[in-house]
Amino acid sequence: MADYVRFEKEMKSEYTILVPNMLPRHFKIIAGVMADHGYKMELLTTSGKNIADTGLKYVHNDTCYPALLVIGQFIDALQSGKYDVHKTALILTQTGGGCRASNYIHLLRKALKKAGLGFVPVISLNISGLEDHPGFKLGVGLLRRMIYGVLFGDLLMALTNQCRPYELERGATEALADKWTERLVKLMQSSSNLKYKRIKELYGRIAEDFRLIPKSSVKKPRVGIVGEIYVKYSPMANNHLEEFLIGEGAEAVVPGLLDFCLYCVYNCIQDAYSYGLNKKALWAFKIALRYLENKQKDIILAIKAAGFNALSSFSHTLSLCDGYISRSVKMGEGWLLTAEMLELGENGVNNVVCAQPFGCLPNHICGKGVAKRITENNPDMNIVAIDYDAGATKVNQENRLKLMLARATRQE
Repeated sequence: MADYVRFEKEMKSEYTILVPNMLPRHFKIIAGVMADHGYKMELLTTSGKNIADTGLKYVHNDTCYPALLVIGQFIDALQSGKYDVHKTALILTQTGGGCRASNYIHLLRKALKKAGLGFVPVISLNISGLEDHPGFKLGVGLLRRMIYGVLFGDLLMALTNQCRPYELERGATEALADKWTERLVKLMQSSSNLKYKRIKELYGRIAEDFRLIPKSSVKKPRVGIVGEIYVKYSPMANNHLEEFLIGEGAEAVVPGLLDFCLYCVYNCIQDAYSYGLNKKALWAFKIALRYLENKQKDIILAIKAAGFNALSSFSHTLSLCDGYISRSVKMGEGWLLTAEMLELGENGVNNVVCAQPFGCLPNHICGKGVAKRITENNPDMNIVAIDYDAGATKVNQENRLKLMLARATRQE
């Protein structure tokens, strides 16, 4: 018998599933996919100091900052009175690795019990069979459409980041991104038999719409953002880092979520070769890797065809880490973090912010620990590691970013 509250079949039609806010556009589109499969999902958009305070109330203050925020946001929502807590479930990813993405779910359940909410089901979103939830199943068709959501989200993120700093009409880029997000949500909610040919056509239409936004030709320093996945993407976790960089006259460049998905699949293949794990499923992981890489190439082509900059293919990004870090280093963001810094530098983005939770061992090793070697081999690269934590001050973070930007401006 499971030692956790399972999400049963009868709950599917009755329960609202709350989703933590990491990548708003990606997750809204994916929620549209889930709605078409009978799940009622709601993306949490709450933010502010009370989220961290709630997390601190129910987990130890040494807990990883992303865990503290995710747990705080969930419990804050359940205690808000907005939801019937007996008809509400939570969902959290679980990769099976040794870091955040596997262990937060246990911290969350412990916190829920402490808050008197231990009866609330917490769904483990994984493809490894780590937990059994009869009312939540991921079939091949559903996974395929969720990948489409990731692809659309990555495309919108790349185009938005390249237009917002240069738009002549303030807010035009965000308005267009919101418009396309809503269109895609509706499309995903109503098109169960969506063909990939239609998906590819939409890539081109979206990129063309962003190309037509009137933009300034003024050159601005480009700043890459890498780091722990939640702090890297979540505006709440990184104190709206992208907005800050734009306000300081820079362009933010953020690698897509698909790269992390590819990283997870590749690690399963690497495990088979390095440790003899997953050998029976090796063929399936190889097929999945090839499938995802082909889809990534279509996104890259669409971005370039509209005259925008695109980052490298996964296979090339993977090759960049050789000589710096082993491909078997996979705790947290592992070798991918090192490879993304090198990828950014190779694509002319010499200024890089490594956003990391305070005390995050994988980030300190794969990010800060490798940064010195990267800058020794690439003298033009300007890398700064910024710690994010409930006790870290925004002023200190922004001052360090301003120093980095001052150097970046001198190099232009």
